[in-house]
Amino acid sequence: MDTKQVPEFPFKEHYRLKSIQQVARVLRHRMTPSEKTLWSAIRKRKIRGLKFLRQHPVGTSVVDFYCHEMWLAVEVDGGIHQSTDIRERDGHRQELLELYGISFFRCQADEVENNLPTVLERLCQFIDKLQSTDH
Repeated sequence: MDTKQVPEFPFKEHYRLKSIQQVARVLRHRMTPSEKTLWSAIRKRKIRGLKFLRQHPVGTSVVDFYCHEMWLAVEVDGGIHQSTDIRERDGHRQELLELYGISFFRCQADEVENNLPTVLERLCQFIDKLQSTDH
């Protein structure tokens, strides 16, 4: 198996925190406007009756939203994700988590803010596809 170096956590101010749970707690209080918008649309089992958690630790990473029942991570990619370094780090992190059976649904922050119904429709289609493959 090809071994890849796991990228460092991107928020230097969080290095002093003692656990990934503490990092997640901090991130829950620093959600972006697009993350807040998507959260209000998917929380309380509003999507296919599934429970999503926000800024949830998965292994050594924190994903924007996570549905344990589906092993599904939902990531909202904002402007910072346009950087080559960040995209590469996100890709490595995603590959690592996919090795453990976690599926990823990614959407753009501007799409969440400007066309939320389309994002939700794509998310529902993605979930339907996962369910049809007996995830």
